[in-house]
Amino acid sequence: MISGPVFVAGHRGLVGGAVVEELRRAGCDNIITRSRAELDLADAVAVRAFFEARRPAWVIDAAARAGGIKANSDFPVEFLLDNLKIQNNLIESAHLFGTQKLLFLGSSCIYPKFAPQPMPESALLTGALEPTNEPYAIAKIAGIKLCQAYAREYGDCFISAMPTNLYGPGDRFDLNTSHVLPALMRKAHEAKTAGAAEMVVWGTGSPRREFLHVRDLARACLFLLEHYESPEIVNVGVGEDLTIRELAEMICEVVGFRGRLVFDSTKPDGTPRKLLDVGRIHALGWRAEIPLREGIEETYAWYAAQSPS
Repeated sequence: MISGPVFVAGHRGLVGGAVVEELRRAGCDNIITRSRAELDLADAVAVRAFFEARRPAWVIDAAARAGGIKANSDFPVEFLLDNLKIQNNLIESAHLFGTQKLLFLGSSCIYPKFAPQPMPESALLTGALEPTNEPYAIAKIAGIKLCQAYAREYGDCFISAMPTNLYGPGDRFDLNTSHVLPALMRKAHEAKTAGAAEMVVWGTGSPRREFLHVRDLARACLFLLEHYESPEIVNVGVGEDLTIRELAEMICEVVGFRGRLVFDSTKPDGTPRKLLDVGRIHALGWRAEIPLREGIEETYAWYAAQSPS
């Protein structure tokens, strides 16, 4: 049972916000959050001072600089350096000031481009990474290894979870920084609104991807905090995938865009397939609950309510 102060780093993001809501639903009444204006997680001195003053018993690291293929390609320095600073400061301070348990959130992009499918946790560092998100992946791998090093050297209970592709209400829909599902949703919405005859989709449409509703991930985070203590990483996903073409068609159906899909093969596809092996977390007793179409419908209803068009 989670008791004592819980610090959710990155609470204004998609994942952090969902985690805070799940903690509240679980009856946690001592949740600590800080905006970037209140606490710059890239500032080691500030992070240490915060941990010394507040002494959180539990830490969920949902803070990261993240984005899709275009953002990773445009800002490799920021994706590598910012994420290293944030996670190093949080993990080190958690150790220094007696945090009982820390959950580090990684990403499925840590696995090799041509990893076996579905991707088991043992595939980590067995091959070359996908170039389009290598800086982000390298930072996340460093975070995993730092958590494992603290566990091995000092006995800290620092665990790491690797979520698959996430989506849900509160996601980012900026075409320059968003991931594939919200980007497609925005494109379909704008194409429908404009009465367009066609909608362009990056790549060939053939890569396969897995998508997890962020509320399911939030449930998984609390489950792991209560039931998992191994420094070995654990995948969090649904265990099912679909092609980008199938995803685009499903989104267009939900949005109501009935035009033609055009696939721009001059744009990168990224990894051919990213399906997680979720046997480890299933064996622990956790499974995703929200079907993809239902989650897309909920997300689109949220997006349409926010959209000025």
